[in-house]
Amino acid sequence: MVNIAFTGGGTGGHIFPGLAVAAELKKMLTDQDFRLFWIGSASGMDRGIVEDAGIEFFGIPSGKLRRYFSLRTIMDFFRVIAGFFAARKILKKQKAFLLFSKGGFVSVPPCAAASSLKIPVFTHESDFSPGLATRLNARSALRSGGRIFTAYNETGGFFPEAVRDHITVCGNPVRAVFRSADAVKGRAFLGLDNAHNSEGERILLVLGGSQGAREINELIRAALPELIKHYIVAHQTGPNLSWDLPASERYKPFPFFREEMPHVMAAAELILGRSGAGIWEWAVAGKPMILVPLCGSGTRGDQIENARFFYQAGAAIVLHQSVQAGEEASPQALIRAVNSLAVDSEKRTKMACSSSKIGERDGAKLIACVLTEAIK
Repeated sequence: MVNIAFTGGGTGGHIFPGLAVAAELKKMLTDQDFRLFWIGSASGMDRGIVEDAGIEFFGIPSGKLRRYFSLRTIMDFFRVIAGFFAARKILKKQKAFLLFSKGGFVSVPPCAAASSLKIPVFTHESDFSPGLATRLNARSALRSGGRIFTAYNETGGFFPEAVRDHITVCGNPVRAVFRSADAVKGRAFLGLDNAHNSEGERILLVLGGSQGAREINELIRAALPELIKHYIVAHQTGPNLSWDLPASERYKPFPFFREEMPHVMAAAELILGRSGAGIWEWAVAGKPMILVPLCGSGTRGDQIENARFFYQAGAAIVLHQSVQAGEEASPQALIRAVNSLAVDSEKRTKMACSSSKIGERDGAKLIACVLTEAIK
């Protein structure tokens, strides 16, 4: 039996793409006796999501990798060391043949542990530029004879020249259900009739990630009276909404979309949200986007880079001055952006085509093909 290890976590953006790769791998290994297992954070959402997908889960201590000093940095350093030894023990006991990492801070100890055991490491970077975790995991991949996958062609330029021969550009892994989602099911979930784009039933889908986004929630709160003139607003608020805006026929808030997410996305005319790796799901769905990238001292600017790529490709309007001059994230700017698309079907169509073109590359399948070759 071939034992294949996966790692990654901390957010859904580092788990769901890994599950997409696992699902494709299962399809390709029908003639192989194999077993998948996942190494993730012992705390947080990782275990529940992975086990719900039918994959065995092993939890390890995890600490966040920071580029700045704080008292938590010291504590997290010891958690990272503990995570390394815990992951090494798991990989050795489970006789892992290879390790695929979808990134995130929890993935660094398992990748380092696999490399120390001479287990090949394959790692994927979702963002336009590599984060610290990917830079560290890339070293583990090189030492172990593995490979580095990137979503964007330009990402390889951020690595040393010696690394670039070991990079495969594949796009971002997206679960297959997003490619076959049913808008009728999405409209039914929202309690709407299924007359496609009937008057008064166009949908603006607002997504702030699995934990929500306070900035986006506040923008919606301020702009909602204008937004609902054109759209029914379906809003993933996150579980800790700090204000109570009641649901209505034209405003439908949800703490979290689960298995219905792909279908609601298929039903939407526009999508508003951050610009993390999840925007590739929107591209697969072929949706015009309004992006509000996360920025400030707590981020390295990766979302701004992602947003700039989608803007330059013609798939998105971006509410950030460094990307789209003059447009900051304010309720007024949001209203202008939504109104400009609501009344211009030609512009929406062009943006949707640009979005679909980005989403054509099937990252999950391409990665699974490389892993299959490594196994066989």
